[in-house]
Amino acid sequence: MRNELENLSPTEVWKHFYALTQIPRPSKHEGQVRDFIVDFGRKLGLETIVDEVGNVIIRKKASPGMEKRKGVILQAHLDMVPQKNEGTPHNFEKDPLDPFIDGEWVKAKGTTLGSDNGIGVAAAMAVLESGTIQHGPVEALFTIDEETGMTGAFGLKSGLLSGEILLNMDSEDEGELYIGCAGGTNANARFTCGETPVPAGMVAFRLTVKGLKGGHSGLDIALGRGNSNKILNRILWISERAHGLRLAAIDGGSLRNAIPRESFATVVIPNENKQAFLDEMARITSYACNELSAVEPDLKIQAEPADMPVTLIDEKTQKLLLNAIYSCPNGVIRMSNEMPGLVETSTNLAIVKSANREIRIQSLLRSSVDSAKTDLEQMIRSVFELAGAEITFDGQYQGWKPNPGSPILKTMQEVYNKKFGKVPEIKAIHAGLECGILGGIYPKWDMISFGPTIRFPHSPDEKVHIPSVSKFWDFLVETLKNIP
Repeated sequence: MRNELENLSPTEVWKHFYALTQIPRPSKHEGQVRDFIVDFGRKLGLETIVDEVGNVIIRKKASPGMEKRKGVILQAHLDMVPQKNEGTPHNFEKDPLDPFIDGEWVKAKGTTLGSDNGIGVAAAMAVLESGTIQHGPVEALFTIDEETGMTGAFGLKSGLLSGEILLNMDSEDEGELYIGCAGGTNANARFTCGETPVPAGMVAFRLTVKGLKGGHSGLDIALGRGNSNKILNRILWISERAHGLRLAAIDGGSLRNAIPRESFATVVIPNENKQAFLDEMARITSYACNELSAVEPDLKIQAEPADMPVTLIDEKTQKLLLNAIYSCPNGVIRMSNEMPGLVETSTNLAIVKSANREIRIQSLLRSSVDSAKTDLEQMIRSVFELAGAEITFDGQYQGWKPNPGSPILKTMQEVYNKKFGKVPEIKAIHAGLECGILGGIYPKWDMISFGPTIRFPHSPDEKVHIPSVSKFWDFLVETLKNIP
């Protein structure tokens, strides 16, 4: 498979991307890929530094005759989202990915591909390595931990970089230039629960919701996909009231920025209610599959016999928990008035997990309007405070306010039109690009985000469009040549 990917055009990008797929790099575990990038820069004889939080900066002097051009920062993040299909034996901290070509797309077998943001990293590496591309002074900024907190961007210090133009290569539609993004906040709720013994005369089941598409909690939130935590909670809430269901454990979702695809619960039911409960499960399954049939054709909901748990979550906490999850907002809250088709405000009920007498719930809130994000925080706070849970917010990052008068925007529009015969679309994105944070540290930067076409990031269905990578690369090379 190595030769198959490396024979794709442009070879100078694909060879580096393939190398990245062979290096484990989930968020918070970027040590191996950071060492790889540092070794790459130093072997080229380029100035290579690692800052105090673990970002890598590599500097390359201007091509002959280009010394007076404005300095450009090529920026991409090293980490990737680790998601895999059920039954895929993959350890993201140890195992290489298994990429393959499927028609015009590159995918990975059973896992996320890491094209978000591996293609951007590979493109920056190709520029650094090239002896033929014309460019002014270049600094490549490889940040860490973009997917789980943007701590690399937050930790970057002012004064480290001298360029004036930031080219962020982390958007996912070729032919579009992004000039703004949403800000975000993590909502963290916690219930402290007691444990009670299992009453006599109960039967145990393991409930499973799976087969959902998941996806990026910003880019895909408007697609109406199912949220496994919400679907599972619907079953639990109804069955608690109708059939005396008691909850022993719950485990749904794994990443705050991925729409949850799978959720599980261990429950017990009075033996005399067993058949009524299974009939109820069949009805709810039918309802949910019918409601989501157009977007989630592979949804599966199962109740299988399980070993009897030793203890249960106390009844009061269970009731408060299920009410809170049912009431917690999820999905698109409001569309943008200024940019038709763009989500303004949303929230993703990402994680529900019980362990060690605690139940933790995490949502990721996004909005391009700060006051709307604050209002959503207060809405979620009110739900969990009413239920008696602790609720905190962290990981706040600011949005990136669009600047339609950006000089680099004008340059890139002209370059794209001249090369491809059309003017690229100008957009903002309902996701957390690092530009918002980086622009706060370097407020004079002129910034653009662009990239190849990537579909279903943050899910095992992730794929990158091969022809779009070629156009993205050609556009990047021509842009560098035309920097003022």
